[in-house]
Amino acid sequence: MTNDQSAVTQLHSGETPEWQQAGVSHIWSPYTQMKTAPLPIPVVRTEGVCLVLEDGTRLIDGMASWWTACHGYNHPHIVDKVTEQLHRMPHVMFGGVHHEPALRLATRLTKLLPGDLNRVFFCDSGSVAVEVALKMAVQFWLNQGVRGRSKFLSFRHAYHGDTVGAMSVCDPVNGMHAHFKGFLLEQFTHGVPHTEQEFHALERFLGERRDELAGVIIEPLIQGAGGMKFHPPESLSRLRQLCDRCDVLLIADEIATGFGRTGTMFACEQASIVPDVMCVGKALTAGTMSIAATIATDRVFNAFWSDDPGGALMHGPTYMANPLACAAANASLDLFESEPRLARVAEIEKGLAKGLEPCRALAGVVDVRTKGAVGVVQVAELHHLERLRAALVAEGVWLRPFSDIVYMTPPLTISDRELDALCSAVHRVMNRWGTW
Repeated sequence: MTNDQSAVTQLHSGETPEWQQAGVSHIWSPYTQMKTAPLPIPVVRTEGVCLVLEDGTRLIDGMASWWTACHGYNHPHIVDKVTEQLHRMPHVMFGGVHHEPALRLATRLTKLLPGDLNRVFFCDSGSVAVEVALKMAVQFWLNQGVRGRSKFLSFRHAYHGDTVGAMSVCDPVNGMHAHFKGFLLEQFTHGVPHTEQEFHALERFLGERRDELAGVIIEPLIQGAGGMKFHPPESLSRLRQLCDRCDVLLIADEIATGFGRTGTMFACEQASIVPDVMCVGKALTAGTMSIAATIATDRVFNAFWSDDPGGALMHGPTYMANPLACAAANASLDLFESEPRLARVAEIEKGLAKGLEPCRALAGVVDVRTKGAVGVVQVAELHHLERLRAALVAEGVWLRPFSDIVYMTPPLTISDRELDALCSAVHRVMNRWGTW
């Protein structure tokens, strides 16, 4: 970044701190055109559901740091458990050794998950969890002597991550990775079915392509970064039936939707289905550090259970099952057991629906929708993104609108007062936005 670029107008009104001035020339920010973007906001600490800036400004974090901080920030129970683990054993490789935090976490996850999702493969990010799921699905067939089943069906508006395999199952036309066409593996894409005609068309496709398909991958109930698109549980349950009839594996990407976000612990519960493989991450460690997991059913795992070393799953992230992250995840599950998180999600859903409804009457707004602790205001076109973000910051909230939506995924501990402030700020800003 040039000296001229460092003078780009910031999203807040305070002085640029020295550490930001010194470091900004060396940082490459995500999803950002570095030449034209304003400087990021300098956050110095977190408290409750707020980000605290260098100048003391407090912003209600309406995104829970990309869906992760489900219990808010700095929850003392999680801090204590991670601190204890830090003094005991911050990390040890997971190849050839086990440790109590990981095995206890795996046991707890399998008890929470539906059906016989019994085998937990830990990794270090949501994208890698998807990569592992894709490898599992392809090798599931290979280990049984079946060749040629190496492609996947994903859905329009899908987003499954930014690594190469995960990118290949994102929306190839409308997604953020469209310009990598020719580099990525080519997969199959369909719309998420809703009508009988669409289900019949999908069933015909699965039947025709069955010998090529290793699996179908979907974000249950809410497609996130592809535009916060919702689909009903019935679509998910029917999809499970189609995969069963056509003998195709079903992968549920619950990295964003898991751990209470949609109103149940996992979105798949609302459709009463058991996927063959499930990916979890994000809120797994309640916004403390990165860990994810790919969980397989007994059927999938048994295809790898062999005397042949070549039948093993050859994958092993260096920091998989990191003890600190496992301690954080176990502490987070403690809080789901001891505090009324899911009941609070139901209240948040009502609060979002009520608080965002006035936006429906604003110029340019085409839809307002809520699901669990997710609220979305969709517009015909969204211009001046940086100006919009700055206006929201000026109202005391942190959101990151994109594409054609202003959306929020607040911490599940947000109070009624904070939720009302969040929704009110969005309405005020969107009301002004209509005149820009």
